[in-house]
Amino acid sequence: MLTLTDTDITTLQVDAIVNAANERLLGGGGVDGAIHRAAGPELLAACRAIGGCPTGEAVITPGFRLPATYVIHTVGPVWRGGGRNEAALLANCYRNSLALARANTIETIAFPAISCGVYGYPLDEAARIAVQTIRAFVREHATPREVLLVCFTPEVRAAYTRALQTAD
Repeated sequence: MLTLTDTDITTLQVDAIVNAANERLLGGGGVDGAIHRAAGPELLAACRAIGGCPTGEAVITPGFRLPATYVIHTVGPVWRGGGRNEAALLANCYRNSLALARANTIETIAFPAISCGVYGYPLDEAARIAVQTIRAFVREHATPREVLLVCFTPEVRAAYTRALQTAD
């Protein structure tokens, strides 16, 4: 099941939330900073121990002080016009996060709009990639059984709604 929600991702009681992280995994602005603040300093320590994550890949940590059991950190691509493999890297963020969720028997997972903040990915294109990649994954696998797309703004909700209506 793929559902839209306007809830603050840090308050969701799901098995895992996805963090739109930077390659160093050391927190930052936007959703990354909010997740780090809500999870507490233990999250930063766990991320330091991992040592980083390449763009398009994903790693997992406990949720610490979050209601979510786990945080899956993925690094989205910075938008540079579309000619630097951004679409494939963004799809990999979703695919690798879902594969990591499946490997950890995670049933419910929530995603922010990866790369759509300071990384500048065009919202409609990012929403299309997210919806298509998630739908393809859940068609092939039984878990996770519930995927939430967290809409931080009305513009994000509108882009996801359009993507849901037009995706295969």
